[in-house]
Amino acid sequence: MTTRSNSRNGPRIHGGSGRWDPGAVVRTGIARRYRSDLYLFFLDASWPRLIAVFGLLYVLANAAFAVVYVLGGDSIENARPGSFTDAFFFSVQTMATIGFGKMVPRTGLANVLVTIESLIGLLGLAIATGLVFAKFSRPTARVLFSRVAVISSWDGVRSLMFRMANERDNRIIEAQVHVVLIRTEATAENVPVRRVHDLALLRNNNPSFALSWTAVHPINERSPLWGATPASLAANDDEIVVSLTGLDETYSQTIHARHAYAADEIICGARFVDILTRLPDGRMRIDYGHFHDIVPAQSQTERNDREHPAES
Repeated sequence: MTTRSNSRNGPRIHGGSGRWDPGAVVRTGIARRYRSDLYLFFLDASWPRLIAVFGLLYVLANAAFAVVYVLGGDSIENARPGSFTDAFFFSVQTMATIGFGKMVPRTGLANVLVTIESLIGLLGLAIATGLVFAKFSRPTARVLFSRVAVISSWDGVRSLMFRMANERDNRIIEAQVHVVLIRTEATAENVPVRRVHDLALLRNNNPSFALSWTAVHPINERSPLWGATPASLAANDDEIVVSLTGLDETYSQTIHARHAYAADEIICGARFVDILTRLPDGRMRIDYGHFHDIVPAQSQTERNDREHPAES
């Protein structure tokens, strides 16, 4: 996840994927409850980080029990006295309930430790299984957003446009798009605040989102972008935040995707390259290789520079 920065207001809270970036905000005056947020941390962590944390905790737990076994003297039968290595691998066998049978607890202290470690191993396995299942089964959206948004004429009206595509081969049923403009404004007392303005679209829903969808916001007198220029967008630190929700027809669960466009990612006087064509056999062809490409609006003919705002 990345953050964008500028000279006025520092790093942005949304990355290129439109996800919240907690590292872009410095929180003070409130106690951080790390332990109560461990579930959220593990559920939101990437798979490599989750596996690395589990592996580290597993090694540390076995090492801690190995130290106690060693301090307990000759407490493990068939293990070398004082050997941390033998004690460590005996701990691994106990915690994982493997029990090869070569090394067994010899003393009462060792049996107590084995009982405690077995219980901890069972609880740890249950927690890890629950986290992995919750993370694996959580539905995710594979929605591709154009890298930039453009402002140009649409049906004779100056409009803001960006496009989306479903990267999967299935459909998103009853897809809904909500677009807002976040900008820095001043109150009547000249206090700077970040305000959120809804941007109305020509079409904000799609009953069956499968291929490409270009969202169009007409910039008329009622639009917060009325009279906006590249300079004013940058001066107000404008940011367009897009939120898409819908029902995945394969999982039959609600999915969502988000994306954000900074002021420097809103290009005036440009249009997207057409990516939908019909093949001779009647099938539709979508070229994702040119999904992010734009061209100057004045260089296209009226027939070639228009892409349907809903899926074709």
